[in-house]
Order: sequence, then C-alpha cells, then structure tokens
Amino acid sequence: MSRIDETKEFTPVRIAVLTVSDTRQLADDKSGQTLVDRITAAGHHLVDRKIIADERDQIAAQLRAWCADDNVDVVISTGGTGLTGRDVTVEAHRDVYEKEIDAFGTIFTIISMQKIGTSAVQSRATAGVAQGTYLFALPGSPGACKDGWDEILVKQLDYRHRPCNFVEIMPRLDEHLRRK
Repeated sequence: MSRIDETKEFTPVRIAVLTVSDTRQLADDKSGQTLVDRITAAGHHLVDRKIIADERDQIAAQLRAWCADDNVDVVISTGGTGLTGRDVTVEAHRDVYEKEIDAFGTIFTIISMQKIGTSAVQSRATAGVAQGTYLFALPGSPGACKDGWDEILVKQLDYRHRPCNFVEIMPRLDEHLRRK
C-alpha cells in the first residue's frame, strides 16, 4: 500500500500551471488557482502561470517552451480536455509527448467515477513526458483539479511516496538524449 516515508527529506519540484480557456482571466481562473494553492501548500515551487486560448498550436508551443526551460520540472494544464470542437488540449499535449503515461488517465477516470459517476467518461485527462519534463492535462473544473492533485499528483510528486513516485525517476527521464 502507498505511504509517505518520513525518514526521507521532501524535495520540492518546480511546476508551471497552464489554463486553457477562451474566456478566463487570472482574476476568475478558479481551476488554475486551485492548482496554484495546492502546489504551494504542498511545498513545491510555482515557477510560471499562464492562460492560453483553446488553440492547439499555441498550447503545444507553450508546453515546448516550458519543456526547454531548465527551471520547469512539471507542467499541469487545466481545461480543454472535453469533447467539444474547441477542446484541443489533449491533442496539443500529444503533439509534444515523447512518452505517454497511459495509466494517469485511467486512474483519473476511476477517481472521477467515484465522484461524478458515468459522467467521468467525458474526461480525457492525460499525461506524458517530453525533454525530461512531466506534462499533465486535467479537466477545467476546480473539482477535477482538486481530484487530480489530491488523489494522484500530490503523492506522485512527493519524493517520499512509496513504493515509487515520479520525482525519484526525474533525473533519468532524458537519459536517452545523453546516450552516445
């Protein structure tokens, strides 16, 4: 069963938050603020926060920029994961991924199912890795951001979480780029 190993020291990671929306501004971005509040409360570093319109090329460009930034370890986006024509966040993420973390969407769906029932099938939460950076795409509701953070990310982004976590393998994410 998962647990926190209190004998290990907490290691903060550097996280950027991207809200994908055609209508939100920082003042009314409840989902982005939910993530920011949880990230900082957990002891991690918020290194950047942006709001971008539902435009696939713009979303992918921002993800790539953060992946190329040595000061960003993790990107969490919120919004644009639904089924409407404007929802292109998942496609933008997949344009950037080197590897997809398939189980993230599955686990998110299981958690959502417990809270919203069969409506969980409408979410396309996804995650992947690119250039040694973790990328997570959550739905645009504050509840979904709470669920994604509280039930998955707060644990997987904690070096002390056992039996394993994302942080302990972070130094090896881009090892294929260093091979000769």
